[in-house]
Amino acid sequence: MFENFECGRLAVNGVEISYVAAGEGEPVLLLHGFPQNKALWAQIAPALVSLGYRVVCSDLRGYGQSSKPVAEADLSNYSFRTMAADQMELMKRLGHPKFHVVGHDRGARVAHRLCLDHEGAVLSVTLMDIVPTLELLGDLRKEVAQSYWHWFFLAQPAPFPEQMIKANPDLFYETCLFGWGGAKATDFAPDQLAAYRASWHDRDSIAGSCNDYRAAVQVDFADDFADRGRLVSAPALILYGASGAMAKLYDMPSVWAPFYVNLEAHPVPGGHFFPDIEPVRVIDHVCRFLRRHSMATKRNG
Repeated sequence: MFENFECGRLAVNGVEISYVAAGEGEPVLLLHGFPQNKALWAQIAPALVSLGYRVVCSDLRGYGQSSKPVAEADLSNYSFRTMAADQMELMKRLGHPKFHVVGHDRGARVAHRLCLDHEGAVLSVTLMDIVPTLELLGDLRKEVAQSYWHWFFLAQPAPFPEQMIKANPDLFYETCLFGWGGAKATDFAPDQLAAYRASWHDRDSIAGSCNDYRAAVQVDFADDFADRGRLVSAPALILYGASGAMAKLYDMPSVWAPFYVNLEAHPVPGGHFFPDIEPVRVIDHVCRFLRRHSMATKRNG
């Protein structure tokens, strides 16, 4: 996996962030979501490299091979603001003060926070299969709560969800992938699924993901509420699973329109985990978007 990519861990923002990187050209940061890790990009990242991009895939704090610090009393060290600061410092340390960012699920929420807190650094942003945290939690409908029950289970005080998950990690996480995720085991490349499964059995990763969701309720909602009404100028691409819960429950282009000046949105066949299921379609959408919003295009436009 990630053949010919350099692998490393860098100390940033009080933690160590694990990453792989390869290629030459404009930098693109790829951020995974729950319950996955940077292995999500194992098919997509090499294709972007071959098309002329410098690609960095990292594990969010609390996930994969990155640090999984003990949660603070106020959980601010697991907020999307803190995760965005991790990734901003990582990219600077790698020599990329400006970059494109692509995120799926939790990684997309970190990408959106990057746009809010470090807008001058973001050349473009691609958000995959999320609605704004403020929208999801601020106007919670019963259909959303039923589909996205894991938000509220994982956000319960420690150690309740951790202990429940540890009793049978595969049952819990497979219920996520094959339940609200709308996927099946054969949709995932075996080596990628094995990488996800390894994280599922790591007790620190279990705690890290729980703290991520606790912070969403206790910290991120307030951060997003404070930034309500702000328009991000970075060009934005919204991709969403055509048969997924988000597409069924929300008008995806409309729900993001109040947040971005320059926005386009496209469905992709499949449910929430369409980057695993339809990597070629994702590559096509992302590459066409990146070409339109590259620094070279802007200079020559």
